[in-house]
Amino acid sequence: MNELKWWQKTNVYQVYPKSFLDTTGSGTGDIKGITAKLDYLKTLGVGAVWLTPVYPSPMVDNGYDIADFTAIDPSYGTMEDMENLIAEGKRRGIRMVMDLVYNHSSDKHPWFIDSATSRDSEHADWYIWRDAKPDGSAPTNWRSIFGGSAWTWCEARQQYYLHTFAAAQPDLNWENPAVRQALYDAANFWLDKGVGGFRIDAIVYIKKPEVFVDGEPDSDDGMVNIHSMIANTPGILDFLYEFKEQVFAGHDIFTVAEANGVEPHELDKWVGEKGAFDMLFEFSHMNLEFPNGELWSHATGYTPEIIPELKKVLSASQHATADNGWYPAFFENHDQMRCVEHYFPAEADKKLAAKAMAAVLMTLRGTPFIYQGQELGLGNTAWENIEDYNDISSHGQYELALAEGKSPAEAMTIVHRYSRDNARTPMQWTRGKNAGFSAGVPWLPVHEDYACQCVESEALAEDSVLSWYRQLSALRQSGEAAGVLQQGDYTELLADNPAIMAFRRRFGCRLVYTLVNFSGQRQTYELPELEEARLLSGSISGSQQGSLRPYEAVIYIKETGERL
Repeated sequence: MNELKWWQKTNVYQVYPKSFLDTTGSGTGDIKGITAKLDYLKTLGVGAVWLTPVYPSPMVDNGYDIADFTAIDPSYGTMEDMENLIAEGKRRGIRMVMDLVYNHSSDKHPWFIDSATSRDSEHADWYIWRDAKPDGSAPTNWRSIFGGSAWTWCEARQQYYLHTFAAAQPDLNWENPAVRQALYDAANFWLDKGVGGFRIDAIVYIKKPEVFVDGEPDSDDGMVNIHSMIANTPGILDFLYEFKEQVFAGHDIFTVAEANGVEPHELDKWVGEKGAFDMLFEFSHMNLEFPNGELWSHATGYTPEIIPELKKVLSASQHATADNGWYPAFFENHDQMRCVEHYFPAEADKKLAAKAMAAVLMTLRGTPFIYQGQELGLGNTAWENIEDYNDISSHGQYELALAEGKSPAEAMTIVHRYSRDNARTPMQWTRGKNAGFSAGVPWLPVHEDYACQCVESEALAEDSVLSWYRQLSALRQSGEAAGVLQQGDYTELLADNPAIMAFRRRFGCRLVYTLVNFSGQRQTYELPELEEARLLSGSISGSQQGSLRPYEAVIYIKETGERL
């Protein structure tokens, strides 16, 4: 096996800067707050920090509407603050990973402002413009990801422009070589600053079909989700291979792309030596509640049947990257509900659920991505009114649910489960005011449970979720199991048991086994090969082979005496 690269041996921690730590009392987090907590991140075995966008932005979509790809938004600090963060991170062996949002820009970006002035401006074809239908309506019946038409009328040009997301996020025209070069130049700007890699946002949408046509409506609004109409359009890989050649190649960095809709069997074209990226966030395990598209109102919610499917798709992804590319293991990010709500019933012990997910995350083959607060076992929020939510997607999905005939209470239940604000509440550092996040008024409310679920409290408890994460990180990066967990192959076990996820990792003379009970009932199992194994770690004290208590996670190790 080839020598592993630095990013294959470490943990990546995703920071949502607006909610991480506020050092100024403004109520929003900042870059200096991230620098202040680098030593904390080191205790989690973190070697890279993925920052969601910190560029200048009107903040319609919390920074994913970018007005300048090579600057820092004043609300987060200065370029000097960013350069200091990069330098201080390097001193600790932690590299900064920037978020590249290249499907679209803000409508306040100078490129779009110019493009919208006329059909003959310098940047006239830097975005996707189309004439209206003969009756004056939008060019197609595509619904944006955030709800409502994916087309917005521009009076000056007498045309519609396309936006996969919000109207304030017009899609860039990747068919224009000048657009691609400008984006490559921006990425290289950050490489010159010393960043350690890139996460590439919403990349599956950059290639548009040659002909725009209406789709079969998927809801009572007469529209169709734009994802089904443009995602992974043939020819997209040509753009991505050029991107790799112009930016990524020859640098000691890693790239991980957000690629919702790419199936495990397609990964060989997207990742690896011949692929466009080092890793790919594919969402088969995150979209189990959305069998018919990403309409929150059509989601199934949690059912026990999710777990067999979870096992199936995780194993498929593990096998798809076994010989090509590398797997980025994740169960949370800034767009998703908290995993203790996602894969467990409402009555589940949330502390044990968080430990169970940690055991899976930290022992799969690949690089673990930990989202801020996940290491504390944070759960969803549930605010009373839609006005309490900041997330633009929550408002769009709420209105769509009402349009489909759901009551306000039913629509709010949907928002409570799926709102992106669930993952965006302020990080919980202390038992003090505002959980130690800010001396001012936080931009989103802090969880009510912060006194017990905060770094200060959990660091003192040996059986806390935070302590469990630190223990698992040590297993991955040092000691007898490190080689297996970093380099070992993957084999699913107990595939027929619908409640237990079990798999074996193997490298050299050692085997490591992970077993997790996703149910609220004790589960028994037969696994003869465990007879000579010894318990390496358990989420509950007093674990016994052959039996798992509700939501229990165990990790065993075994010496074979011969190299396998």
